Amino acid sequence: MYLLGIDIGTSFIKVSLVEASTQQCIVTVSYPDTENAIISHQNGWAEQSPLMWWEQVQAGIIKLHQAAKIALPSYNSNNIAAIGIAYQMHGLVLVDKNKKVLRDSIIWCDSRAVSYGEKAFDTIGHEKCLSHLLNSPGNFTAAKLAWVKDNEPAVYGQIHTIMLPGDFIAMRLTGEITTSIAALSEGIFWDFKNNSISKEVLNYFGFDASIFPAVQEVFSKHGLLSTTVANGLGLKAGIPVTYKAGDQPNNALSLNVVQPGEVAATAGTSGVIYGVGNTLSYDMQSRVNSFAHINHTSAENRIGMLLCINGTGILNSWVKKYIGASTNYATINEMAGTIAAGSDGLSILPFGNGAERIFNNKIIGAQMLGIDLNKHSAAHIYRAAQEGIAFTFRYGLDIMRENNLQPSVIKVGQANLFLSPVFTHAFVNATGVPVALYNVEGSVGAALGAGIGAGIYKELKDAFADTKPIERIEPTETKLYDALYENWKTKLAKFI
Repeated sequence: MYLLGIDIGTSFIKVSLVEASTQQCIVTVSYPDTENAIISHQNGWAEQSPLMWWEQVQAGIIKLHQAAKIALPSYNSNNIAAIGIAYQMHGLVLVDKNKKVLRDSIIWCDSRAVSYGEKAFDTIGHEKCLSHLLNSPGNFTAAKLAWVKDNEPAVYGQIHTIMLPGDFIAMRLTGEITTSIAALSEGIFWDFKNNSISKEVLNYFGFDASIFPAVQEVFSKHGLLSTTVANGLGLKAGIPVTYKAGDQPNNALSLNVVQPGEVAATAGTSGVIYGVGNTLSYDMQSRVNSFAHINHTSAENRIGMLLCINGTGILNSWVKKYIGASTNYATINEMAGTIAAGSDGLSILPFGNGAERIFNNKIIGAQMLGIDLNKHSAAHIYRAAQEGIAFTFRYGLDIMRENNLQPSVIKVGQANLFLSPVFTHAFVNATGVPVALYNVEGSVGAALGAGIGAGIYKELKDAFADTKPIERIEPTETKLYDALYENWKTKLAKFI
């Protein structure tokens, strides 16, 4: 019996096939072969087409079948028992009464709605927002919808249902539209005190409650694969979609980070540290954000405190594309390793991907500081970029420490920037926290989530019975990196 996991990333779609009984991944594929573009009609805007995601999901599933037949000659897609979906958080998808997409999705790193969220924060009241929503409305999905209402009234007038990216893919698979408390909380629509969609948010922005899908548990039946779609994808009709979660809560699930005190991190296009707590806690400035975790219920709080840095892997991608166009990431990592810690005085601030929450939604841009044209090379830039990203994680973790998150270890997947020894070493020593590396993928976590939602695993822990770290990396040079971090932070202070 197999489980199918789909991960709707910003750069790629990933699809994994997992053997349910062993929890082992048989094969993972990604699609397309080159990174997806982000549409930016104006500075600070970021959009992608939901229809592009859907086309790529279909192509990814077909590609998965081909790879699975090679990896496992006995593979039969009829043995897939459930489907799970992970997705890039906070994106706004709008459809009309016929489920037709009305505009491109305004995605997570789009900054156009900052002023809408700030005004709502002031008008509804800071204490009210923080104690009920656990956040400022900030630049999240509710504020993005308010921007559409104000600036595209013809589009807004046709809205029948609003969704997050994972809801949309589930809709295309099944024809059904559902959401969850976790999804509504990441959009800043959920009132934790009243355990309902926030009346204050609806009333302030003038949203009608009818535009929201039915609310279900994260682990539940969100629809059955339609016959038409199944026939086109070489799948059996009627497979249930039993799990949907944002990429960061899903990453935490894939690392078995589900109980209070457990902490996960990722360093993909954006960078995240995600810690689980059991109280309705929040940062007074909303520099880090609190959302319902995948196992949150009205009876038992499970709140994910999320540090998000927009400019992380996208900086690494940028330097690869424009500084080292003939190189690959492995070569970049190797070249970065030839330069001493500190990059001979070259510092990079990796903030060129929209408003950063850790700076109260300021847009400060990416900066390259202290470059010496006679000394610094491409290798220096590669190392300075990865160190700058690691120092940004330290800056954000210090905010989380102010909010009583004190991790003793951080669990990460061996992927993206954590494939780089330079970055991993800088991350561990800058933060002073050991890292446990796991061989996991977000799409594998989505598959295991589907197994939980389908009842194949009786408890969450059963889905991770054989999950073990492949390596643990301890801090060894904290004094050196403390000094380098303070120097980097001094340069940062000029921009914030």
